[in-house]
Amino acid sequence: MPLLPLAAVFALVTLVCAVFLLLHAFRRSVGTGMMVLLIPFYVLFYAFSQFEHPRKNLILAGFFGCSVLAAVCLGLGAHSLSAAMQGPPVGY
Repeated sequence: MPLLPLAAVFALVTLVCAVFLLLHAFRRSVGTGMMVLLIPFYVLFYAFSQFEHPRKNLILAGFFGCSVLAAVCLGLGAHSLSAAMQGPPVGY
């Protein structure tokens, strides 16, 4: 269960990095911002080809790395939480 707060921290870092990407996309044009917001894999194309920021590497590492880590921690935390809710094993 201690993985769930860690997943929340990773998700928060992902959200902050996503805000940087979205703000940059909407400053470029409203159409680009809407595509980044609504088309699932366009954010990948935009992040690597058109996103220009002095800390681009850090923002992209935070966005992609922390999103994967948040998903893993959330999955493992949910699995351990469901196992704890079932009670002790049979024959215990």
